[in-house]
Amino acid sequence: MLELDQSIASTAAPMPAAETPRPTRAEAEAAVRTLIRWAGDEPAREGLQDTPARVVRAYEEWFAGYRQDPAGLLSRTFGEVGGYDELVLLRDIPLQSTCEHHLAAIRGVVHIAYLPDRRVVGISKLARLVEAFGRRLQIQERLTVEIADTLAQVLHPRGVAVVVEASHECLSSRGVRLHGVSMQTRRLLGEFAQEPRRGEILATLAC
Repeated sequence: MLELDQSIASTAAPMPAAETPRPTRAEAEAAVRTLIRWAGDEPAREGLQDTPARVVRAYEEWFAGYRQDPAGLLSRTFGEVGGYDELVLLRDIPLQSTCEHHLAAIRGVVHIAYLPDRRVVGISKLARLVEAFGRRLQIQERLTVEIADTLAQVLHPRGVAVVVEASHECLSSRGVRLHGVSMQTRRLLGEFAQEPRRGEILATLAC
């Protein structure tokens, strides 16, 4: 398993400002037809006539994260926790994303842990946070940072740990065509970045 430690840039990359108007649906479908012709087929044949429209609709789902506010997903928190101040851990959150270098699929799981400081967030919001960042063009390293840093900035917990384990079709379907290879990235913040908490959380996550 390939592994990248938490020594990644501390600030998540901001979304680039739109410098030109967003293409129309018709322009997007025309682009798909161009790619079909470039691949060597004829977009006008029966089996491909509706493909451009289907691809554009799929893109609306695959990249829905651009229309979401990740920080806003965590805005509602709860303070009635009965004094609970230990680990909150959500494991095996499904990840579906797209590599920004080849537009190939990234599939895996995300583990999120944090040490609350008086307030917690609904666990479904952690899964939605992963989806909001995952459904964008990504590299796994930046995705890991974005999830961890957003959680830290909004909740202000005592510690945050995010581990992402994923396979990349840009590695398995092209180039070296390596199958069965997964990549692991992690980001540890606050108390989880220091011993003994660091060792404890890594052992808990078996990283």
